[in-house]
Amino acid sequence: MRLNILAFAAGVLAVQLLPELPTRTFWLGGAAAAVLLTGAALYRVGRLRRVLFALAALLGGVAWSLMRADLRLAEALPPDWEGRDMIVVGVVAEMPQSFARGERFVFAVEKVLTEGASLPERIMLSWYQPGHDALMPLRGTVAPGERWQMTVRLKRPHGNANPHGFDYEAWLLERGIRATGHVRPQSPPQRLAAFVPEPGYVIERLRHQVRDRFLVALAESDHPYTGILVALAVGDQRAIQGEFWRVFSRTGTTHLMSISGLHVTMVAALVAGFVGFIWRRVPRLMLALPAQRASILSGWMAALTYALLSGFSVPAQRTAYMLSVAAIALLCGRRTVPSRVLSAALLLVLLIDPWAVLAPGFWLSFGAVSLLFYVAVGRGGGERASSAGSRWRMAIAAWGTTQWAVTIGSLPLLLLFFQQFSLISPLANAIAIPIISFIITPLALLAIVLPSGWMSWLLQLDHGLLSLLMEMLIRMAELPVIERPAPPPVAVGLAILGVVWILMPRGVPARWVGVLLLLPSLFFQPARPDTGKARVTVLDVGQGLAVVVQTASNTLLYDSGPLYSAESDAGQRIVVPYLRAIGVSTLDAMVITHSDTDHSGGAASVMTAMPVGRLLSSIPELPGEACIDGQTWEWEGVRFRMLHPQAQAAEGIRVKPNHQSCVLRIEAGGNVMLLTSDIEAADERTMLANDAAAVRADVLLVPHHGSRTSSTPEFVAAVGARDVINPVGYRNRFGHPRADVVARYGDARIWRTDRHGAITIELGGDTPPVAWRETHARYWHGR
Repeated sequence: MRLNILAFAAGVLAVQLLPELPTRTFWLGGAAAAVLLTGAALYRVGRLRRVLFALAALLGGVAWSLMRADLRLAEALPPDWEGRDMIVVGVVAEMPQSFARGERFVFAVEKVLTEGASLPERIMLSWYQPGHDALMPLRGTVAPGERWQMTVRLKRPHGNANPHGFDYEAWLLERGIRATGHVRPQSPPQRLAAFVPEPGYVIERLRHQVRDRFLVALAESDHPYTGILVALAVGDQRAIQGEFWRVFSRTGTTHLMSISGLHVTMVAALVAGFVGFIWRRVPRLMLALPAQRASILSGWMAALTYALLSGFSVPAQRTAYMLSVAAIALLCGRRTVPSRVLSAALLLVLLIDPWAVLAPGFWLSFGAVSLLFYVAVGRGGGERASSAGSRWRMAIAAWGTTQWAVTIGSLPLLLLFFQQFSLISPLANAIAIPIISFIITPLALLAIVLPSGWMSWLLQLDHGLLSLLMEMLIRMAELPVIERPAPPPVAVGLAILGVVWILMPRGVPARWVGVLLLLPSLFFQPARPDTGKARVTVLDVGQGLAVVVQTASNTLLYDSGPLYSAESDAGQRIVVPYLRAIGVSTLDAMVITHSDTDHSGGAASVMTAMPVGRLLSSIPELPGEACIDGQTWEWEGVRFRMLHPQAQAAEGIRVKPNHQSCVLRIEAGGNVMLLTSDIEAADERTMLANDAAAVRADVLLVPHHGSRTSSTPEFVAAVGARDVINPVGYRNRFGHPRADVVARYGDARIWRTDRHGAITIELGGDTPPVAWRETHARYWHGR
């Protein structure tokens, strides 16, 4: 069974790597082939039978995943209805999430009142509240289970597409959200029903009420860790302030802030133990049902309840399914093999959600539990303790072995997904796991069922204990962490084999060989351009700009992307993760072209995350030096020259930020690229008057995102670029790039970050630009 389930999982994973879905006939044929192979296997014996069953399971996984993907993609917003107002009736399906100036929530569409309009069943809406303080979250506009009539404007799923970046479109696909948009203020929404009594809405309303009670009992202004208690109680990780995620990441305790198998198992064990303790002391209950069965049933029900209350994430699902299989087996008087239980949980997760394999949490969750089972089997039963002291020593040894296994075992995946590994993680987890699991979380859950007065007192106590833990973790977070480039899949595979070898039982010879297999992941270095050449990557940051320039040994960042909200910007979400993934820990230079937040919004995050050797900008408030026409420098044969602004503009004669934009010319290997930021027509004329030959370029970053204020015919002709790159956001409100502006570039190849994702240009080579969405296409992109 275990081999067949792994083969099924491999088939599911293979589909998620496809750039396009095959025809429906293909997956129907795959399903038929799986049935035929299964039938053939029933008449075979020996190894051939196992091979046929495994092959059938593989094809079954492919067919199942293709069918689910085909059905999911069929629920699409027609392109003709993007950006048009529609009147819809539906139900708030999940807990709303507060953000600056409004709330965001999943909306289950029941009816479309606009004639001719067609909508998916689940959409995500943002409801902006004009006049609200953008620095304060807004709560209470909508609640789960409410039925509303709203006028909405939607677009198809779209997210930023960058190397080593988060795939927002895949995340939406997994959740069944097939369009996003906002509530139109011109037609005030109407609440039609206070609550729609359906099971899913009941759970979400309960989660919502628990969160609101916590926020009332612990005002966030006086209790900074309230969001952590909310996350531990109902799985709302977005309630945690952004600054704390850095602490958890650097101490290796991020897993404790999500409802993982550890939390669910702990709740099940505590409830089962408590019920068993009470049950054995009431003879009437013992006669009705044996205490052992009562404990199993109560623990099982507690685990399922907590998993549902926490949002039923993949780790919670895995644990709930494993406990369900184990509970059923124990109630039926059958012994269970841990690996079979884990395999059954894997199968259930993939049957319900074949897109779970796209989430790092899936691999970390199943990988960690697999390692623990592997180590436990390797230890075997061991010697039995003869005294209390011996039992304590054995328990501590087992705990140490478990910590070691999880620490070394998670290293390959942590480097692959997050490019860092905390050195203090073993100590931080040794302290934090028992405190979070046996004190903080149980108290938070106990507070849920208490009256308001008692709940407030208990939460105050819980927050005080959590504060002590957080103070310790904050200090630990200042210690160094290992930051390495993202290793290639081959190196990760070798590292996993190395982990398996290292964790083999004592007595197995040459376990040190496993350490050698870890080295490719730990010391991998991505290739950099050769001397005299440069690699320029225009990142997809939405409606904004961020460009990374690499030479043989130096790195420059040209603008830092937009500010998305009071707690989020492109620097922390896109730029810094990309730099770490390609092995950049220090910026040799950073240019912030002007003060508009779509260009400078991520600067603070970048400067906080890594040292910056030289900072050039047109913003007087920033440290560093002003960018001025005539500045030049050279790195490994690559020449840089600033063409704008003029000295008087830098001194403040011109006021409009666009006119102060820093324009950078890069020349490498006989190729030239011009980075123009947001210059306008007057600035273009000034540059042509000063040195028309200097603007000649092979590749042009189009001025001002393709606005009509720029790209004059004279400037376009003088540049003569063969490749023109437009850094724009999908369906941006400015309409960039303008069609008439694009037409001015004639036969040049037009690139757009909203359509092509991140775009990489090799200066000094003969290859054309490379678009991330083309080289790493997935079947859900643009769908």
